[in-house]
Amino acid sequence: MNAARIPCVGAVVRDGAGRLLLIKRGHDPEAGRWSLPGGRIEPGETDAEALVREMREETGLTVRPGPLLGAVERPGPGGSVIDIRDYEAAVTGGTLAAGDDAADARWVAAADMTRLPLTSGLAAALASWGVL
Repeated sequence: MNAARIPCVGAVVRDGAGRLLLIKRGHDPEAGRWSLPGGRIEPGETDAEALVREMREETGLTVRPGPLLGAVERPGPGGSVIDIRDYEAAVTGGTLAAGDDAADARWVAAADMTRLPLTSGLAAALASWGVL
C-alpha cells in the first residue's frame, strides 16, 4: 500500500544583502527548528498560489514565485510522506513579521545558519541546489 502524500511548497527568498529568509517552526514537525517558509497546498491551489498564500500567512510578505529549485520528501504523521517543492521567490511587498505557524521569522546570512538548529536535511538540500 502506498503512503499518503501531503503536497507542500516552500520559498527560497533572499534580501538585498543576500541573506536567506527563515522561519522558526511553531508546531510539529520539528517545532523550534528553523526552516524555509511554506506549507501545505490546499485542494484546488496551484503551487504558485499556495506559495503566495503561505508566505503572506507565515511572514507577512507578498512574493512573486520563481522557478522550482528542488524537492524533498520527509516523513509525515501516520506514515504519510510530506512532499515539499521549494521555489525561488522575490519579495514584492509587505513587512516581515512572524505569523500563523511561525514562532519567528528573520533574514539569516549563510555564515550564521550553522549556529541555528535547522530542520532535518535543510542545509544539505540548500547546498545541493546551490543556495548555500
